[in-house]
Amino acid sequence: MDIETFRTYCLSLAGTTEGMKWEHLCFMIEEKIFVLVDLDTRGFCIKCSAEEFEELAARDGVKQAPHFAKKQWIFVDNLEVFGNAELKKLVERSRELVLSKLPKKTQAKYNG
Repeated sequence: MDIETFRTYCLSLAGTTEGMKWEHLCFMIEEKIFVLVDLDTRGFCIKCSAEEFEELAARDGVKQAPHFAKKQWIFVDNLEVFGNAELKKLVERSRELVLSKLPKKTQAKYNG
């Protein structure tokens, strides 16, 4: 997936905004990051569950995200590590996990 397609997909998710932090492109819900992209390398960080972490981190091109909560965020070398369908699923999962930590009233805005 190219970066523009990836950006368009992330922004299509309800409530998603984008911004720059630490010289990286961020996709956020309620100002909470769920995807952080290095525009130079196209590497990116996404949130995952502790159960998903081990399986994902064992794959080529995936490791613990530096400077993020241990076994809760992965760093993916580039947008080609996963196929489009799997990449979209992982982005949606990251958004869900971040949203689940927000107040119930905020969650209700996005969960119907």
